[in-house]
Amino acid sequence: MEHDGCGIGFVTHYKGKKSHEIISMGLEVLESMAHRGAEGADSKTGDGAGILIQIPRDFYLIQGYSVPPEGQFGTGILFLPREKSSADECIEILERIITEEGVTILGYREVPRNPEVLGDLSRKVEPGMRQILLASDLEQLDFERKLYVIRKRTEREIFNSSIPGRTQFYVPSLSTRVLIYKGMLMSEQLGEYFLDLRDSRLNSAIALVHSRFSTNTFPSWDLAQPFRFLAHNGEINTLRGNVNWVSAR
Repeated sequence: MEHDGCGIGFVTHYKGKKSHEIISMGLEVLESMAHRGAEGADSKTGDGAGILIQIPRDFYLIQGYSVPPEGQFGTGILFLPREKSSADECIEILERIITEEGVTILGYREVPRNPEVLGDLSRKVEPGMRQILLASDLEQLDFERKLYVIRKRTEREIFNSSIPGRTQFYVPSLSTRVLIYKGMLMSEQLGEYFLDLRDSRLNSAIALVHSRFSTNTFPSWDLAQPFRFLAHNGEINTLRGNVNWVSAR
């Protein structure tokens, strides 16, 4: 009796032990839900797929990045306009707001990707990407709140600007706790596109995955899930239907 709709899966180690196996199992769950996601006419463009994992601090240490202890370290992948000048303007606004909020910018990391796996439709609107690394002496919860303020201020200012391609700017996650890899991808493309996800040094004790079936919005890179801390199957969006059902009851 299943109906078309997004697919959600969650894998965790019940004692919180981090490993690459958890991420691999999450990707396996995602690939098994391919039928829960939609695809474009080119059969290579998906409505969206993504995975949420714990921030893999050790992964960056192994690669030579100098990062502070857990809780004082925040990071996130940025979706940026394709044009370099526009991307630079967005980064300039972001960095100014980060400084105003008293957070330290440690630097940036290129996100290893393989665009060859993308379908034509997805590739035409593929955003630029960069991972930002941040630090603060605040308590973790206070730092988490600060990162939320930074994200919201930056999104608002860029949205209200005249920067060409500004609608491509999006922050999938900016956190001291979780990191999200997602995009306008098919379920089996996620691990092929984001090369980090196939790196055995990338560990997590949780993996929340989502395969999207667009019903009330067109697919796009930013609308892929998970959404920063959660994933849902779309029925939550049917506000009008829920209101009508309550009225009928």
